Amino acid sequence: MPKRTRFTTWRPLATAATAALVATLLTPAAADAAPRESRPVHSYDNAIREAVWVDTGLDGDRDGKADRVAVDIVRPREPARQGRKVPVIMDASPYYSCCGRGNESQKKTYDANGDVNQMPLYYDNYFVPRGYAFVGVDLAGTNRSDGCVDVGGRSDIQSAKAVVDWLNGRAKAYTTRTGTTRAKAAWTNGKTGMIGKSWDGTIANGVAATGVEGLKTIVPISAISSWYDYYFQQGAPLYDSGPEWLSDYVNSPDARSKCAAVQKKLVDGAPRTGDWTPLWTERDYVRAARKVKASVFLVHGMQDLNVRMKHVGQWWDALAKNGVERKIWLSRTGHVDPFDFRRATWVETLHRWFDHELKGYDNGIDREPMADIERAPDQWTTSKTWPPNGTRPATLRPDRGAQASVGTLGLQRGHGTATFTDDPKLSETDWAAQIDKRTPEKAGFVTRPLTRDLRLSGSSEVTVTATPSTPTAHLSAVLVDIGPATIRDYADAGEGITTLTDRTCWGASTAGDSSCFKETKAKTADVDYTIVSRGWADLGNHASDLTGAPLTPGKRYTITLDLAATDHVVPKGHRLALIVAGTDKGLVDPPAADRPELTVDLSRTSARVPFVGGAVAFARATTGAASATPDATPLDGVRDPRTAHRVPEGSQ
Repeated sequence: MPKRTRFTTWRPLATAATAALVATLLTPAAADAAPRESRPVHSYDNAIREAVWVDTGLDGDRDGKADRVAVDIVRPREPARQGRKVPVIMDASPYYSCCGRGNESQKKTYDANGDVNQMPLYYDNYFVPRGYAFVGVDLAGTNRSDGCVDVGGRSDIQSAKAVVDWLNGRAKAYTTRTGTTRAKAAWTNGKTGMIGKSWDGTIANGVAATGVEGLKTIVPISAISSWYDYYFQQGAPLYDSGPEWLSDYVNSPDARSKCAAVQKKLVDGAPRTGDWTPLWTERDYVRAARKVKASVFLVHGMQDLNVRMKHVGQWWDALAKNGVERKIWLSRTGHVDPFDFRRATWVETLHRWFDHELKGYDNGIDREPMADIERAPDQWTTSKTWPPNGTRPATLRPDRGAQASVGTLGLQRGHGTATFTDDPKLSETDWAAQIDKRTPEKAGFVTRPLTRDLRLSGSSEVTVTATPSTPTAHLSAVLVDIGPATIRDYADAGEGITTLTDRTCWGASTAGDSSCFKETKAKTADVDYTIVSRGWADLGNHASDLTGAPLTPGKRYTITLDLAATDHVVPKGHRLALIVAGTDKGLVDPPAADRPELTVDLSRTSARVPFVGGAVAFARATTGAASATPDATPLDGVRDPRTAHRVPEGSQ
């Protein structure tokens, strides 16, 4: 997505002599063994580059003709000559001409014949020599495609689904945008894997949720699972503009002149009230997770404040209920591609994943740990399953402490009340930095210092009973690890990475399409606390997640806030904190009322937090003696996403 936050080397082939020597040493059984890895045996320089236009069956721009989406293809020439068919890796994107892909904002370029010269990113450079075709699809309304962008709706999803259908012989395509000469996909076996970051990965989620035949796997990176949850959370607005802004941002000039009706539909269907409408139902892929047949390799940054971790938790859980084969990587970055935070391991893992899912190689990746989790910058661990076996929710309860607004957090029911006044000038980092001080804008509750490590894994929820002083009020709930740490600086413009000048190469290159990309390294910050998870809601949505209503000042209401999924270890000696407050500056917009005061009933307020080991693990970690941690200081650099959301997509 456009920034709305605060952001192997090529291996040469063995020589013929070496290959012959190895062959003489192999037993017949070994020589005939099934392959475990695709090799770069095909010429990238001599690859077939072509374009087709696939009929989507829609007429989004209302010009009386079915929309055709442009499909740029790079595929190995040798299998085509030999009559062998190849699988497809596909990235369907709205960004190929307006904004660019990857950390270096690459765009498609074309030769004099209109065939793709530079395909952004490394997928074609690396995988075409290994016997895959790479397909880059321009979503309807973008670049060389007809139609209109509808921001995750029917047009967006059909743009890519129609291509999967064409690859499997179920849809029509043509050799030109307006001509009648048909194009066939006789060169592919139809097995398709979709990949992409942000909007691209979102399209992969949406296409998988149609259950289309031939889509074997998806690799959604920093992707949306429900568009409502991109713009709102439980009625609370997360941005000051709706999907019509994104549509206008990526639409081609031709589409802008034809797509006024679609733009109006986006405006009318996404009111800033935060109410759920049919527009959001159409763009909710979670509800259709039961249709997913493809395997899913999901990658996300746990500090992504653009596409937040809520999208991970609800999608992951829905897929689990359907028995979908899954794998997950969780980094400590913001909205960053794994190619830019764990490059070598990522390319190797993705290679093995596609070999297994699209070529059927028994390389063992399906028997390896399900999850890779970054604990600290460049320090990774694995989990056999995710969340781990033995993870159970514990109900934590806030209580009054020695001074007002600085309470305790434990397993026993709380007593009394805590009062705070919404201050839209302050954010979660301001609250966390003042956790041990009485401040009027928050209610904070902390455990005693832990006597052993305590691991949270999965999605939490916080139930708050509060009495507002005004007809409107927004709530924030935040879990915080209080204690010193070195983290990826997700508040920095690079969202946890620094881009270097040196380049490494991943596949073959041509004069027009280099496989060499700038290296990166972790951008770190030393902090006194770490935000673990957060969630927001409009208290007016207390009776329903779908619609809100005005509040009666002085009346008590209860609402449960969904907190984003995470996987975090609170170390021994640190403390776990729960903060309840109003407007989280830069992440949720303030309510209509000016600075509501809310009184929280602690006996009716609690947090359900998934711990490995459940309530028993929490109880053990919060008993006994442990050294205290130093006072916290504010973390600088957290930026308002609304001040950056009109920056071109670039590294997204």
